[in-house]
Amino acid sequence: MMNRALRNAPLAAALLLALSACNPAPPASSAAPADAAPTGTAASADVPAVDDAEAARMAEQVREATRHAWQGYMQYAKGHDDLKPISAQPRDWYPVPLLMSPVDALDTLLLLGMDKEADEARELIVGQLSFDQDVEVQNFEVTIRLLGGLLSAYQMTNDERLLKLADDLGTRLSPVFDSPTGLPYTHVNLRTGKTRGRISNPAETGTLLLEFGTLAKLTGKQAYYDKAKRALVETYKRRSRIGLVGLNIDVESGEWTNKDASIAGGIDSYYEYLLKCWKLFGDEDCKRMWEDSIGPLNQYLADDVREGELWYGHADMDSGARTSTTYGALDAFMPGLLALGGDLDRAKRLQESNLKMWRLNGIEPESLDYAAMEVRSPGYALRPEIVESAYYLHHYTGDARYRGMGKEFFDDFVKYTRTEHGFSALKDVRSKEKDDSMESFLFAETFKYYYLLFAPAKTLDFDGVVFNTEAHPLRRTW
Repeated sequence: MMNRALRNAPLAAALLLALSACNPAPPASSAAPADAAPTGTAASADVPAVDDAEAARMAEQVREATRHAWQGYMQYAKGHDDLKPISAQPRDWYPVPLLMSPVDALDTLLLLGMDKEADEARELIVGQLSFDQDVEVQNFEVTIRLLGGLLSAYQMTNDERLLKLADDLGTRLSPVFDSPTGLPYTHVNLRTGKTRGRISNPAETGTLLLEFGTLAKLTGKQAYYDKAKRALVETYKRRSRIGLVGLNIDVESGEWTNKDASIAGGIDSYYEYLLKCWKLFGDEDCKRMWEDSIGPLNQYLADDVREGELWYGHADMDSGARTSTTYGALDAFMPGLLALGGDLDRAKRLQESNLKMWRLNGIEPESLDYAAMEVRSPGYALRPEIVESAYYLHHYTGDARYRGMGKEFFDDFVKYTRTEHGFSALKDVRSKEKDDSMESFLFAETFKYYYLLFAPAKTLDFDGVVFNTEAHPLRRTW
């Protein structure tokens, strides 16, 4: 994207040929002024003006930031899962590294035209990554990061070794589905297949079909699709009378153990996959489940406060009664999902609330009480969701306002999180005290969405791919 470019990078060229799955491209980014106010919302705050030339400069800054973080990883954590960017030490999730950062980073490096770095990542993966390990892993995180990353990278490179790794991983994860309900256990041993973790949540039970479904289509092994779809359907079937799901569910009994409904972590990507599984696979069951679910979300969770501000809070899944007015960095994906679903009015209004949340302390907190505008959970984990929503809204509206938001977010991000060896999470957005953590989703999601927001639209055929919840673009080739 930068320097007008991908420079037609051959490894990423396949994405440009993807079949259109959704809608035609939006008007050019100059179609609306950068300070245009969304419909039906309170007066919009000014954002930086970003024309195409400034966007090109910003895209180059994102590439340089990505290179800085990758070089830190390669120097101090090569072959491990993550880099600790302050102490310059490696961190692994499990006793054996599973190369979280290289797998999560590969498709981003390809999209950014960073061929040298992409080659380094791929060499690490095909040379060192083995899933024949006597380790117990969390199915959800390994699915969205590793399985999703391998599948996307395979589609971009046609490197059969990546698909072979994905197929092996899918086989080793599959025992999680062998519960009485078909809802997956949370953990599985990659070598023995032993499972544990009967108390799960809709995100973990319902955020698997994009990855397992794509694996099924690419390998011809239909069981992958069927098991993951059953898990999604069984989650949906247990929604309440008014159409909401709760926070925790027992995968053996199918009973809810926590009935707090929201769009926050633990639930968020369940709703995302209802819509996206229809977009990617054309699965009409998913379309119906999405259409059945979005109405109750807007009825019971959406919250109008002050002068036209839109937020999404928490409610009891059975009664719909408001239980809290908390919203945070993970909830910030919702404008993007609303935009993907065609509800641009709500999407625009909610993104203005995202901007207000960011500006409260110059960077977003993990959660806040939006009624009081007070931070509740003060950390910042380098999350991507607020940028993801800006990217979706820029795509669908062509409004330069969303690039302006992205510039403000990125400038603050660099100001407060850059370290000598990478970028550091924050312990507290109020004090800006750093936390020695740089999770792999920085590569997979945060840098990717920043780059795509500023880069020319031709860099990625947005309508020809569907992003999994870890921002790995999956392409319908079947």
